[in-house]
Amino acid sequence: MCRNIRTLFNFEPPATPDEIHAASLQFVRKLSGFNKPSQANAEAFELAIEEVSQAATRLLVSSWNCRARSGSSQFPRLIKDIGI
Repeated sequence: MCRNIRTLFNFEPPATPDEIHAASLQFVRKLSGFNKPSQANAEAFELAIEEVSQAATRLLVSSWNCRARSGSSQFPRLIKDIGI
């Protein structure tokens, strides 16, 4: 079971989409108590990972928007990487 979910905010350079997805996977594993879902739950497990990833991205982009206004040089690259 995962014990350390990394903090993704306030990094230079900002977290990548892959890092956000990995953190989402860790969170869903922690929340569900399963490292790997059964075949019956696989679709719901994957959907949960995707939804958590999207929510985390929205949260981080909102936070990064505040930093971009204060001069973060990495923000334009991140927005391009995420596809927003």
